[in-house]
Amino acid sequence: MTIGLGLESSCDETAAAVVKDGRTVLANIISSQIDLHRVYYGVVPEIASRAHLETINILINRALDEAGISFADLDYVAATNRPGLVGSLLVALQSAKVISYALKIPLIGVNHLEAHLYAAFLEGREPEYPYIGLLVSGGNTVLYHVRGVGDMEVIGRTVDDAAGEAFDKVAKHMDLGYPGGPVIERLARTSGRKPILFPKILPEPGDQRFSYSGIKTAVVNYLAANPGADQADVVHSFQERVLEILARRAFAAARSRGIRTIVVAGGVAANGRLRALLAEGRRDGEEIIIPSPILCTDNAAMVAGIGYRYFAGGRFDGMDIDVRARA
Repeated sequence: MTIGLGLESSCDETAAAVVKDGRTVLANIISSQIDLHRVYYGVVPEIASRAHLETINILINRALDEAGISFADLDYVAATNRPGLVGSLLVALQSAKVISYALKIPLIGVNHLEAHLYAAFLEGREPEYPYIGLLVSGGNTVLYHVRGVGDMEVIGRTVDDAAGEAFDKVAKHMDLGYPGGPVIERLARTSGRKPILFPKILPEPGDQRFSYSGIKTAVVNYLAANPGADQADVVHSFQERVLEILARRAFAAARSRGIRTIVVAGGVAANGRLRALLAEGRRDGEEIIIPSPILCTDNAAMVAGIGYRYFAGGRFDGMDIDVRARA
């Protein structure tokens, strides 16, 4: 039995988790900073890093208590060190360094994006490679060909805004609240489904990029020209365009490579309409794997989980490991 502690502080969630053998979550504690950033309609880096500092030790102790273990039971400690806000990343990584040094256990720096994709394998499944990984969040929209642990080829990524970022910006423009994704999804459900024909995003066959700046601008221009427009119809049409390209790209990448499994992760993966589009588009023999909503958001169980795979392979980091804003 191998017990790992995972720490996460890359953006606006502080998290600590304990995972057994890379699969069984013994504790997964998350502290959200949404209330701190809501007034700004986005994450303020200095506020985020200060909040991480105030919270990280409390969460570590809560995770150990919930798992029923002590520091002495840990076999390794893993922390996100890339990508993310530098000041925020430092909190989890420095905490992990102290634990590693004091307990003389391996330290493992984790790619936040790879950890998100691994979250799908914390609910009773063993990872099966290769698969197509679609990572969709407020800061990232990336499509990967995942061949193994640490072996991820970028197939396509956004050329401007991430999908979650587009949700936030449209919600801010319409004064709907923050974060934008959940509030837009809820409002879209009340739409009378009167279609508003926003432009289709990058429709050319073979294009593997994502782009959301244009659709965001189209919404702004439509509202300016139609001040009495029904907000529910507007966000419904906006959401359909944003999510449609995600499903279209994922299926195209998988089918062109003869891959039958698609893993979808990140905060936007919790969106019910995206899940429905993927289910509707799936062909016989294809499998769509999406973690539970709690594992779609930033969490530390995914960090400890992928950290176990590195631990099992003897791939550790030294005390000189640093944080990186980009992956």
